[in-house]
Amino acid sequence: MGGGFGGKETRSVFVATAAAVSAKLMNRPVRVTLNRDTDMAITGGRHAFLAKYKAGAIIEEDGTIKLHALDVRLYNNGGCKFDLSGPVMDRALFHVDNCYFWPNFHSVGTSCKTSQPPHTAFRGFGGPQGLLVAEHIMDHFATECNVSGDKLRRDNMYSLQDATPFGMRFGDGFTGMWNVPGMWDRLEKELDIPGRRQRAAEFNKKNKWIKRGVGFIPTKFGIAFTAKYMNQGGALVHLYTDGTVLVTHGGTEMGQGLHTKVCQVAAQAFNIPLDHVYVNDSSTDKVANTIPSAASMSTDLYGMATLDACQQILKRIQPIKDSLSPDATLKEVAKKAFFERIDLSAHGFFALDNDRCGYDWNKDRPEGFPADLPDNAWKGHPFNYFTQGVAMAEVEIDVLTGDHKTISADVLVDVGSSINPAIDIGQIEGAFIQGMGWATIEEVIYGDDDHTWIRPRARMHTTGPGTYKIPAFNDVPESFNISLQENANNPFAVHSSKAVGEPPFFLGCSVFFAIKDAITAARGGDGGYFEFRLPATSERIRMACSDRIASECIGSDRDQSSFQPQGSF
Repeated sequence: MGGGFGGKETRSVFVATAAAVSAKLMNRPVRVTLNRDTDMAITGGRHAFLAKYKAGAIIEEDGTIKLHALDVRLYNNGGCKFDLSGPVMDRALFHVDNCYFWPNFHSVGTSCKTSQPPHTAFRGFGGPQGLLVAEHIMDHFATECNVSGDKLRRDNMYSLQDATPFGMRFGDGFTGMWNVPGMWDRLEKELDIPGRRQRAAEFNKKNKWIKRGVGFIPTKFGIAFTAKYMNQGGALVHLYTDGTVLVTHGGTEMGQGLHTKVCQVAAQAFNIPLDHVYVNDSSTDKVANTIPSAASMSTDLYGMATLDACQQILKRIQPIKDSLSPDATLKEVAKKAFFERIDLSAHGFFALDNDRCGYDWNKDRPEGFPADLPDNAWKGHPFNYFTQGVAMAEVEIDVLTGDHKTISADVLVDVGSSINPAIDIGQIEGAFIQGMGWATIEEVIYGDDDHTWIRPRARMHTTGPGTYKIPAFNDVPESFNISLQENANNPFAVHSSKAVGEPPFFLGCSVFFAIKDAITAARGGDGGYFEFRLPATSERIRMACSDRIASECIGSDRDQSSFQPQGSF
């Protein structure tokens, strides 16, 4: 099917429906193929978000700044139809705290109907937008309080037994190990973040038109479908008399390595070589009533379903195995079991426990609810666990052109006990670069009040490679290092692993915050807070540097600190 990333979850339906109706009427196969411009113009994309917030902090006697209260309102652009705007907003609200503890927290989300095409799922599904709001607020606080953003973030991270605004408590029995503070400290020490910032500052003093910046951010990403019924999956496993195994499961392979991981689960269960396990193409005549391969949940669901099926077969053949010599091969066991008329096929099924998924936003506090449990815990447990990570990026910007390059990026991610480290590292690399592109160069422009030269209204202008820019080879960090957290078992997923598809996406935004840090240096370092919107295109970088040339272009009749370029194509 090629890459997925969310766009094929629902927005394939209108094209598939047209093909199906035509095929029915014509009684022959029909294929519908959209050209690239048409596809980009009508299928929608990631939801744009607007956040309005009020936040407060307390300065303690030792000078430490502690977050106190946050009131944030999120708005997303859903387009002309609802599609997945509601669930996308749900996940954004679940992630707008990121890794920070707010004693007093209030958030509201509103999906807005506009004249644009319906917007839909995209890798992260609202999570990165919520996380970005959290980091923007932390940056705003650091500027207003004149403190280090790194120290502010570290001082306000969740601790064990703290609870999220939606009632999930951190700790082994609740969300598993809470590793972000330790991962932050590790990366800060290994990379010498304070020293790196000092060296960047010294470089900036010596160079007027080239500036460097450092971005350092954490993330936690909740793993589960927010729609409770979707947290289920099935698999069909056949053991053949030659000792080979065939697996069919309800997930789809789109290059993310799902088939490989499922094969590994089966191979380990039967204690056979990996090349003795085969995966059949996903098909609803083998495993019915499937759900989308989304939310980074596929390995958790189908790995566990496959393991369940394997264990059923192993239980049936155990008496046969006991009757043979200890060194009998699976082929010998399977062959004898066949002649003993033992079923060598099994359907496996897995569903998350009821108390580890599902969240009812409208449920009132029941009478007698234990006082020692967190607020809102009565509404449910939206996530099974959190995949966690920390990333540092160092960039260099050209003040005159707005161009930037990423000098280095270091990423540390907790993926539990990885089933396949090579696949997981590849997923992290791809997610980081994709997140970096979203945060820097991938600007989407529609006809609206700010772009009156695009008509009709709501027509997408950036419909191809001439106007829509994705990361290329030259955009990859010159030094790019990925590490997996050691000794990070996860008791809530197959073989103690963790989901990896979506969580690292937001870490690519470390490049965005590094660019913002470099712009701050270009503005003189003490110019106070300025609004810098995502994505950090060359135009926005150039105009945000706020030197004499930019000021003359903006004009004296406009507020220099809040000016936002609107694209100049």
